[in-house]
Amino acid sequence: MDLFADRVEAGELLAERLLDAHDPVILALPRGGVEVAVPIARRLDTVLDVLVTRKIGYPPAPELGVGAIAEGGEPVFDMGLLHRLGLTPESVAEVVEQERRELARRVRVYRGDRPLPALDGREVIVVDDGLATGGTARAALRAVATAKPAKVTLAVPVGARETVRSLQEEADEVVVLRTPVDFRAVGQWYVHFDQLTDADVLHLLGKE
Repeated sequence: MDLFADRVEAGELLAERLLDAHDPVILALPRGGVEVAVPIARRLDTVLDVLVTRKIGYPPAPELGVGAIAEGGEPVFDMGLLHRLGLTPESVAEVVEQERRELARRVRVYRGDRPLPALDGREVIVVDDGLATGGTARAALRAVATAKPAKVTLAVPVGARETVRSLQEEADEVVVLRTPVDFRAVGQWYVHFDQLTDADVLHLLGKE
């Protein structure tokens, strides 16, 4: 299966699958999702903003996500994983509060005091650079749903098959270009998959 050259190429290809959208609001998940979303917003000539999410990590090994939270939403936990680890949502409450603070900091960095665009009755396209476990995307979709949009589409270049299937319950439509059998990590499907900084995100959004 061919690799994407970079997130920009992935976004350009994804845009071709989203041309039927009617005056959508595009919400990108920072940081990588923003780079994918810029060419989509340009092609669809529409509003682009960020929807900030944070992974909720397992305290002894924070890289292992047991849940996620998105601005405007409540924490969404992988209850099966929590159970296997002998945890409850209450036992990771301190981690949740830490991530709430970091989420609020990033919202201030990316958007300042400006609120999210109005989503009520609008088509919304949530964009990320790929789906591994799908935890942050699930939190984002549930947060968006509370704003009562007319339609919610999740758009990603690549994703794990089982994750894509599970997220079809959370969105009206899931648009994904590739669902490889041997998926291990999002970055393996890009030739160039540089880590982005807050400054990179601001530059992509035209705010720096």
